Amino acid sequence: MDIAGVLKRKKAQLVLKRIMDILISAAALLALWPLFLLIALAIRLDSRGPAFYRQERVGKDGEPFRIFKFRTMVQDADRKGPEITVGGDSRITRVGAFLRKTKLDELAQLINVFSGEMSFVGPRPEVPRYVRLYTPYQRQVLLVRPGITDYASIAYRNENDLLAEADDPERCYVEKIMPDKIELNMRYLREISPATDLKLILKTIAAVIGD
Repeated sequence: MDIAGVLKRKKAQLVLKRIMDILISAAALLALWPLFLLIALAIRLDSRGPAFYRQERVGKDGEPFRIFKFRTMVQDADRKGPEITVGGDSRITRVGAFLRKTKLDELAQLINVFSGEMSFVGPRPEVPRYVRLYTPYQRQVLLVRPGITDYASIAYRNENDLLAEADDPERCYVEKIMPDKIELNMRYLREISPATDLKLILKTIAAVIGD
């Protein structure tokens, strides 16, 4: 399917989607700043290092950006192991384990949403190393802003546990999980609209509460 053609026909809906992102992220940042401070304090008291973790990801049109996350692993964790994280990873801190389980570590991405690097809903932004493996078909996911959640995020919310069961976690990710997630991303691109975004946000909240 010509995803570019689909997005062109939905131009007005994409403009509305961006307006919603700006308004909701601004309101959320204003309302949640006390929670941000509490999370940052807990992280700093639990382990050495900054409260935020910033990593290079690939955004819309292949442009790199630095994603915001509350730090859930030891300082310099990316130098002490692979870029993917498996369940029970020794690099995850005590507070980090709680933040990951509740998805509170993702709240920091409200900053990326407000600045225009991300959207509330869209394909999860990948690291450059794995994007270089994309086929031309798969690179269509880069036609839109990446998001905090989408169909793939819900389906693979326990991805770390799946990787922990694999003999070769990275191979499992590249050959099985990543292609399936991209197909789910494509489903989102075909259905993209403010209504779809609202549906996926509600499903994400339900999935987090259910876990």
